[in-house]
Amino acid sequence: RQTIMKSISLIASILIVLTSFTPKNVEHYDLVVTAYGLKNDAGTLQFALYNQDGTIPDEDYSKYFKKQTVKINNNTATTIFKNLAKGSYAVNILHDENSNGKIDKGFILPIEGVGFSNYQKINLANRPNFKKASFILEDNKSIVVKAIYF
Repeated sequence: RQTIMKSISLIASILIVLTSFTPKNVEHYDLVVTAYGLKNDAGTLQFALYNQDGTIPDEDYSKYFKKQTVKINNNTATTIFKNLAKGSYAVNILHDENSNGKIDKGFILPIEGVGFSNYQKINLANRPNFKKASFILEDNKSIVVKAIYF
């Protein structure tokens, strides 16, 4: 009986130590992103979510935190990124008209629609970067991103 009590006491002590290392009050939120201004319903809309400075621009889509692809309906598309920790995020969209998963370009500029959170236009004086595209997520949030065609 004494051995059982020691075992129970040891297990209880281990559980107390382990639970003290479990993060408390970790807040998680949902982010709803709607893309608008799409010129047609062809292909798919790719949403890339970023959470670190220096990750935008990302022409090869290799630096994103999360990515989702959805169908376009009536020149708009919406997705939800669920269970995100509080923090700084930015969104990039790609109207992937031929559904090949990459930005198709003409001579230099994209021939498919692109967009970034907090951007209404893109040009040499207003190039995308994480700092300008980012926003703070500290509650459930909905944002809209405009598709830009060159």
